[in-house]
Amino acid sequence: MSSSLLILSNSDSGLYDFRKEVLKALLEKGFRVLVSVPDTGYVDKIKALGCEYIPTAFERRGMNPFQDMKLMLFYRRLIKRHRPLAVLTYTIKPNIYGGLAARLTGTPYLVNVTGLGTTLENGGILQKMIILMYRTALKAAACVFFQNKGNRDFLVRKKCVTGKVRVIPGSGVNLDEHRPEEYPPGDGQIRFVSIMRLMKDKGVEELMTAAQAVHEKHPETLFQILGAYEEETRHIYEPRVKELEEKGILCYYGYRDDVPVFLKECQAVIHPSYHEGMSNVLLEAAATARPVLASAIEGCLDTFSEGCSGLAFQPQDSSSLTEAVERFLALSYEERKEMGRQGRKYVEEKFDRNFVVAAYLEEIAGIRSGRFGPS
Repeated sequence: MSSSLLILSNSDSGLYDFRKEVLKALLEKGFRVLVSVPDTGYVDKIKALGCEYIPTAFERRGMNPFQDMKLMLFYRRLIKRHRPLAVLTYTIKPNIYGGLAARLTGTPYLVNVTGLGTTLENGGILQKMIILMYRTALKAAACVFFQNKGNRDFLVRKKCVTGKVRVIPGSGVNLDEHRPEEYPPGDGQIRFVSIMRLMKDKGVEELMTAAQAVHEKHPETLFQILGAYEEETRHIYEPRVKELEEKGILCYYGYRDDVPVFLKECQAVIHPSYHEGMSNVLLEAAATARPVLASAIEGCLDTFSEGCSGLAFQPQDSSSLTEAVERFLALSYEERKEMGRQGRKYVEEKFDRNFVVAAYLEEIAGIRSGRFGPS
């Protein structure tokens, strides 16, 4: 029996940042771990863990039938060449095309639905196409992992999943790596941090509108954004970001790999996303003992206790976001600090990444012993 596992994902940074503990656990169990992801700068870190890297290139966003078929055939060749014990897939395209390739070759596979994505959330003809592809790709999966119950219920209702499913606590959070930090002093500037790709569905428009409204009443506030622009909409958001920077309302730092430094120095994290699988941003903020202000959607609401460790606001609603920030600013220093402490306690109880590692090891043990397949 093969001792290799093939990992398919669309992001080397996401795989390393949020799933390296799973990779380490598989390596410690003696598996040969093969990783197929595009290289955007994190591959050396993945290789340093002990994984073998397979160069992979594909378009993360958009649907090009020719390119997507090439990807599926590429995955099929990989599976036939390496004959892994199982294939582990993450994110939409690897889930669909990796799932199809595994099914065609009769290879057991585990799928992780990290979120539904914009296309499935928005409906229309593209949604129908994705649903049809998911029905075909997920049909023979040994297990489909979901990061929240809403995503599970949606795909089960659409008959995309008919076999074994498990809801896991997102990617979890490494509680040793993300330690609680002393809350910043109560005097001086109040910093709110948002960690996001600068695109509409991440709530960047609502964030900028709310930042301007809040800063006019509370000039001691500063809104910080970490993350890269989506190139197709950069021309829309970059001028507005620069305008707010010039007014001292906002600071934009681009993509950063020193996020913990910003979490340590901020008073709260704001996450105005329209949809999430499970927000790693909010989990890491709470683990650092920082209050969170987030959209009232599944994948965000799961990560905090309303009024205890965070505050919710309506998605796609800058007025609701502004109101949430105002409510936070009305809290005393000790109340804000206590919110952070409660956030740490919440993720310790519910989102330890070891829970996710254990779920993967259990399913792979089942495959190894011959207990797999739709049930």
